[in-house]
Amino acid sequence: MTEETPGFDEQPEVPSSSPFGEEGPGTEAADDVAQAAGSPDPAAAAGDIQQVGLQAQLDQVRMALNERTADLQRLQAEYQNYRRRVERDRITVKEVAVANLLTDLLPVLDDIGRAREHGELVGGFKSVAESLETVVAKMGLMQFGKEGEPFDPLVHEALMHSYAPDVTETTCVSILQPGYRIGERTIRPARVAVAEPQPGAQPKGEAQDGATPDEENGGPEQG
Repeated sequence: MTEETPGFDEQPEVPSSSPFGEEGPGTEAADDVAQAAGSPDPAAAAGDIQQVGLQAQLDQVRMALNERTADLQRLQAEYQNYRRRVERDRITVKEVAVANLLTDLLPVLDDIGRAREHGELVGGFKSVAESLETVVAKMGLMQFGKEGEPFDPLVHEALMHSYAPDVTETTCVSILQPGYRIGERTIRPARVAVAEPQPGAQPKGEAQDGATPDEENGGPEQG
């Protein structure tokens, strides 16, 4: 029978874990190498994320500022257009009111003109008439219409018509009532008598140009 040698029956127990952990002493060194090789720092990554968020907020603020600036510019343009429109309407209303007032005074001015032509504008009546004419002139009323000027249907109203051999175009030969305007606006056309060239009559210039050579030389030669 075989004898067992005392002291060799049990195998020595080996610790299941080393003092360096399950991964062994090389794992911690590998982590140190990886971090040294450029692994991201958590604090730096958090800073980058915060910077990106701030940039996004800044972009939103800039976009909102641009929108508000555009709205303000649009409102300012609308206000300027409104002011110009109100000013234009105000001037138009004023011109219409002045034109209506002066139109009602035209018969009085016609009476003053006829009295002046007949020598009846004397004394206190003359002073009042001249004062009235001064006032309406300051309000912008202007008189127009003179004898001898060409007839213009835009500013003249022909009440009488005749023919004359000494005119080359339709001409105002008599002013029956003067016309009046305010600026470029005619409130009453000048009422006139017009004369046209005689039908079939040859203008003086053409008649002189049409003289025969014999007439220019004093007549035909006598043989």
